[in-house]
Amino acid sequence: MADRPILQTTLKSSATFIGTGLHSGRPARLAIHPAAADHGIVFRRTDLGGVEIPALWNRVCQSPLNTRIESECGAFVQTIEHLMAALAGCGVHNALVEIDGPEVPILDGSAAAFVRGILAAGLHRQPQPLRLIEVLRPVEVRRGLATARLQPATEFRIRFSIDFDEPAIGKQSRELNMANGAFVRELCDSRTFCRQSDVESMREQGLALGGTLQNAVVVDGDQVLSPGGLRHADEAVRHKMLDALGDLATAGAPILGIYSGNRAGHSLTNELLRALFADPQAWRLTECDAATARQLPGVGLRAADLAAVA
Repeated sequence: MADRPILQTTLKSSATFIGTGLHSGRPARLAIHPAAADHGIVFRRTDLGGVEIPALWNRVCQSPLNTRIESECGAFVQTIEHLMAALAGCGVHNALVEIDGPEVPILDGSAAAFVRGILAAGLHRQPQPLRLIEVLRPVEVRRGLATARLQPATEFRIRFSIDFDEPAIGKQSRELNMANGAFVRELCDSRTFCRQSDVESMREQGLALGGTLQNAVVVDGDQVLSPGGLRHADEAVRHKMLDALGDLATAGAPILGIYSGNRAGHSLTNELLRALFADPQAWRLTECDAATARQLPGVGLRAADLAAVA
């Protein structure tokens, strides 16, 4: 029926991943488990006695180059953005993520492996209606030349622009309606990227300790140093859109609106969510009907959507 409410979704079974953290260089085992309706996405540090940290915007703390959530007792999990993007892009609203270390494995630098694992585990509809965050008026934050903006719309769309001096990246822009498997088809296999000139600097700061040419796109001038080159000519801006989806997923519910990012990063997108929720007139929580659901990631996702990244 057209007016039947859309239900929340969790996994049918668990999905497990083992890998090394990009920044910490530490190995970790991560398992995504089914969770009850209205549970949300929650991380549990099994190595710290089961400390739980909700993956929410108000648990995000400032950290360079990734998204990090922290508990009230100081326990944290960092680099959650690729996993959060995979969950949001597959339409998973409730999950318990157990991890035995401080950082989500980087795997190949994209969200593709997480998507494969989630879809292999299967999706389960739950007996609770899905609620979404409807943007009612524009909200924008700026930091130097970087901007991030949310504006009202009857769909969920991401626009992004970047501008790097390196010719291998240069200026890139892309816009995508995120409905019905678009994330899986268009974005999920795009890898994190950096400049060769930044690698040593990051390592001196204790970052990128687990980074290799196999889990990141590294560029030097007009050269792509990673074996096999680019997966997409505009892989860099696609990855920024992937990151944005993962960071927006910390809102706690799907967003109905248009996100526009120009040179934006993780911290600016979190600042945007804080600005949105600080203004009660800028948003409302509403029940999702079938017509609106067709505009959201994950609803209508098909097994064939994975073919491009399988």
